[in-house]
Amino acid sequence: MADTQITISEGNSSQVRHRAIPSGILVAASLLAGLAIAILWSAQLSDDDIGVNAANGMLGHDSLTTAISGSAAGVLFAFTAGLAGSFTACNVAAFSAIAPLMEDASSVAARARLALRPLAWLSAGLVLVAGTYGAIGASLGKSIPQLSAAKVGSMPERILQSVIAFSVIGLIFIYLGLAAAGYVPDPLARITARFAHAPQFVMGALIGGFLIGRPYPLFDEMFRYAASTHNAFYGALTFILISIGNIVIMALLFLALSMSRFQQWLRAEPGRIAKFTASALLIGGAFTFFYWGVRVPAGTGYGWFPHMPWH
Repeated sequence: MADTQITISEGNSSQVRHRAIPSGILVAASLLAGLAIAILWSAQLSDDDIGVNAANGMLGHDSLTTAISGSAAGVLFAFTAGLAGSFTACNVAAFSAIAPLMEDASSVAARARLALRPLAWLSAGLVLVAGTYGAIGASLGKSIPQLSAAKVGSMPERILQSVIAFSVIGLIFIYLGLAAAGYVPDPLARITARFAHAPQFVMGALIGGFLIGRPYPLFDEMFRYAASTHNAFYGALTFILISIGNIVIMALLFLALSMSRFQQWLRAEPGRIAKFTASALLIGGAFTFFYWGVRVPAGTGYGWFPHMPWH
């Protein structure tokens, strides 16, 4: 089981004693941080004030009231909607993927080259899942639950799909975080021994899976247009562009960190990268699970969750 190490100095600088603190503290703090973010999160700020307003500025018109005028406009709308939705509750956990992407090298140029490789594998996983779902969604049209206006009890069917999809993804993130912390077996250990970039591919697949439950208004607008075409290729293309837009800011942040001394700092202490990876995955997973698996159902009358004045 992993331990978190801290250093305590006693007497003078030449007398340094190392004391191990159980990584349970790191795990508990990360899970609580994810829960706190889920409690404090403002959907209006992330979805409307940032997301929709950003899309309006990039497109030059009201993105929710102006109809998509054709296939070419839909392609532009798809990427814009993805980029504008970077900080929504259904995508922010993508930033947890930065930790598993980290590789190190001696020079800035070498680190930049190395950074492109895990990003490429993450993108491959993302494209596979997002493209497949887009093709299925466009083929099925409006019969897919995510576009349904029906209700299951007091919960809209499309929200139920969101609750299920994001709860599962959140739990997967949490499990991977616990594995990085050494508390549970690593489910990717065997395949990673043969394919070194399997973790990045899986992270990309999980990010692509965000679209399976996404209720974000701009995505819903794009989904409805793609479904109206009944064109599997067009559905796959637009969903891939949405997902790529979702990770642009994360990718730029990752590249900036890769070319800085941050990676050297991570590797300066044994086990630091594992702690960072575990914490990032646990925070992202806890936020996703508590927000979508607890807070959203509570908003439709199932269960209870703390309510802030700005919710």
